[in-house]
Amino acid sequence: MLLGSERPPFSVQLHQGSSMPVDRRQILSLVGGALAVSPALASARSNAGTGGQGLQGPLWRWDAADLADAIRRRQITSREATLSALERVQAVNPKLNAIVELLADEALAAADQADRTVRDGGPLGVLHGVPVTTKINVDLRGHPTTNGLVAMKDNIAKQDSAVVAAFRKSGAVIIGRTNTPAMSFRWFTENDLHGRTYNPWDRTVTPGGSSGGASSAVSSGMGAIAHGNDIAGSVRYPGYVSGVPAIRPTLGRISAGRGGGAMSGSIMGVEGVLARSIQDLRLGLAATSVRAAGDPWWTPAPLHYPDSEGPKRVALFARAAGYTPSPSVAAALEAAAKALSDAGYVVEEKELPHFAEGQDLWSRLVMNESRDTFGEAVRKYGDERVRKEVLAWLEITPKVDMRGLSEAFARRNAIASAWDLLMEDYPIILMPNSWEPPMKLDRDQGGPDAIREILRIQSPMLLPPLIGVPGLSVPTGVTDDLPTGVQIVSRRFREDLCFTAGEVIERACPMPTPIDPRW
Repeated sequence: MLLGSERPPFSVQLHQGSSMPVDRRQILSLVGGALAVSPALASARSNAGTGGQGLQGPLWRWDAADLADAIRRRQITSREATLSALERVQAVNPKLNAIVELLADEALAAADQADRTVRDGGPLGVLHGVPVTTKINVDLRGHPTTNGLVAMKDNIAKQDSAVVAAFRKSGAVIIGRTNTPAMSFRWFTENDLHGRTYNPWDRTVTPGGSSGGASSAVSSGMGAIAHGNDIAGSVRYPGYVSGVPAIRPTLGRISAGRGGGAMSGSIMGVEGVLARSIQDLRLGLAATSVRAAGDPWWTPAPLHYPDSEGPKRVALFARAAGYTPSPSVAAALEAAAKALSDAGYVVEEKELPHFAEGQDLWSRLVMNESRDTFGEAVRKYGDERVRKEVLAWLEITPKVDMRGLSEAFARRNAIASAWDLLMEDYPIILMPNSWEPPMKLDRDQGGPDAIREILRIQSPMLLPPLIGVPGLSVPTGVTDDLPTGVQIVSRRFREDLCFTAGEVIERACPMPTPIDPRW
């Protein structure tokens, strides 16, 4: 059920200031009504199977790496890849409402420019010609940055955000913008302006949040790569519940542009990437890890270190006092640990230092710093569901004064130091994304007691941002018709270690994505 007035589940903005459903005829009109397949594409498809696993079926099924390579080799065109992605949007988005602003005309124009650059022998970025999506809460020049708020529906961006500019510089073709909860502050994706986004695996469970539109889109084949952002699991949790890999990189890896806002948000919130393979996450991270003027946190750290390959020691965090995994989560951890052990990794069960304290510390810092700013904005502009969630969260978070806030930051540093010491011996941590399977829709609407329980369940999402380290969500299969998965954590700027270990798990636990909505 949609909040506010009834609207079609698939309502996207084709042009600034207008909103309407999109059908096949509108897409066809943008390309002269032709769906011609080039001889090069026909050849590439006929030879599918001689290359990677991604070179099978329609182009919307292909991985970003395969698309970029085929475009670079002139086996296919960016226009063909983009049109295929737009056709996929037309086919499945009416059920999912993942993309809430379709950029069909702009995307095809960008694809044509990408093809001209290939023909002219110009410089090609790592995602040249590849269809991607970005989130509705980051600026895209000439379009509203709504953040899921009715009050922001006319908030037209004057320039691209840093991450959007990075995608464009890489040659990516932005086909649409994905949904987010109001104010991007729930693990569920629904708002009064754009409606509810659904999980392609099961419409009764959350697609995650706040990057639920991104995860639903990439899991169902609407774009090869999706942009997201993460301060409390908003990239990793959607990846987990939608069955796709997702990376929350180190603070300073992807430029967020100009600074501002509360200190806790500035040191915990990052931009991230979701895709259907870890290989594509590597490409997405490479594409977006560029400096933007005005970002004091950006760091020119290598994407790959000499010791990134080969087995390492792994600390398996599978349980603790007050934290017991559900059967499907326990089985996912066991499967991931076995895959790593079979590949030569030494996996030993360890308890993470100050885990329960870290869970509480996240709220003490973020919620108290934003109590009078973000909290007031929620009361004034938020929809009913985000108000109910945030106000309940504030109610259960003890108030602290300036001294208490200073002590909380000191404890943060102590916990970060303790984790760093652990990772001196165990460079990789294998842990849950959540202690339970994907949550049912709107579980956060039960008041203070519901929020307390959700924070316990979601505690594995809170520790990596608290101490500023990367976290990778990796699928491990399907149980009871829902995705399962694990989280891999490493030291600051060691996303390469996460990816290498994640690829071992990925090979042992293949996923069927992209999928059609299964309802």
